[in-house]
Amino acid sequence: MGESNMAERKNLSRRTILKSAGAAALAAPLYSKSALASSGEINILMWSDYLPPAFLQEFETLTGIKVNYTGIGSNEEIINKMKATKGQGFDIVSPTNNRSLQWEPLELLQPFDMNKVPIDLVNPAMAAIGTDAWNFADSGVHWLPHIWGTEGIAYRTDLWLPEGDAPSYGDVWSEANAGKTMGRAHSMMLGAGLYMERAGEMEPGSVWAAYGDEDTMRKVWGQIADWCIERKNRIKLIWNDADTQKNGLLNEGVIVGQTWDGPPLALKSAGEPVHYQAPVEGAMAWVDGMAIPTGAANIDQIYAFIDFAYQAKPAGVAIDSHGYNSPVLGADQYSGDTYKKNFAEAYPGDSLANLNPWPAEAPWYAETRTEFVNKFKSA
Repeated sequence: MGESNMAERKNLSRRTILKSAGAAALAAPLYSKSALASSGEINILMWSDYLPPAFLQEFETLTGIKVNYTGIGSNEEIINKMKATKGQGFDIVSPTNNRSLQWEPLELLQPFDMNKVPIDLVNPAMAAIGTDAWNFADSGVHWLPHIWGTEGIAYRTDLWLPEGDAPSYGDVWSEANAGKTMGRAHSMMLGAGLYMERAGEMEPGSVWAAYGDEDTMRKVWGQIADWCIERKNRIKLIWNDADTQKNGLLNEGVIVGQTWDGPPLALKSAGEPVHYQAPVEGAMAWVDGMAIPTGAANIDQIYAFIDFAYQAKPAGVAIDSHGYNSPVLGADQYSGDTYKKNFAEAYPGDSLANLNPWPAEAPWYAETRTEFVNKFKSA
């Protein structure tokens, strides 16, 4: 990346990802059943642990709308489903903020009617992602923020502890932990690159520079892939969804892994000996959103769902369950002490200031990365 892109990335880490304490203190307006009343049904394609049963039950009770919820585990799965059906079959899908460059040329999403969206109830910096990066051909906002979180290091506190104050992405690949670690292939490889930079095995800034052009990307990822393939036999499990992460830590002998924040924090909240923490290299931050496919059939129900999801109380109750974070202002006021404690322990010291927002991925980047990931998996 160039200087301007690096500056933007760091700016996002402060403005987009950090919760605004002042804004969170604002009281969200009350809502009523009549304001949300709609009935009918809605088909949602969303990450597998984002809509807890209690959240769905309250929404269905208030609105009479039946939710048909299909859980997924990757952005590729969302894109592939929408390409296969030409935008038909679902009313809401949930792409991650950095995938706008991949979605725009597909022409499979339609803009929101922002007059029907209570966008003032959301962190303004996260809402701005939709107007800045998802305003396709100046036709309007095609993405709204829904859940944000990070990818960092989870570990079994009864079986392993980091050497210093914070773990490292390198702990997943270390010889000492061989056969007891896990990660998702493409992000685990990126984490390896960040560790390689810190260890002096790669030029500082290489991982972010790889997003700038394909030649640089191939050089950087070629080096990362060779390093990872040499250590592949140390990895016990490659995950692709929340349940696989939980099962790895509880039942598969994994003592340390590169994971999303939600699954291990949900385990921690349930009393399991599991901890999640931003690594010394900086956790990777993302915002998953809501978008409307071109073939959406239940438009009124879409806006009733958004109206409910953007209320502080149901948003706060949901984050207590799934362990991620909400962009809704004041949602954390409705979360319990366990959520607040987990958040503070996951991001101690300057961890929040050192977050790495996932940069926008052009189609060529995603395709080239898949080449290196496949090379690693088949090695």
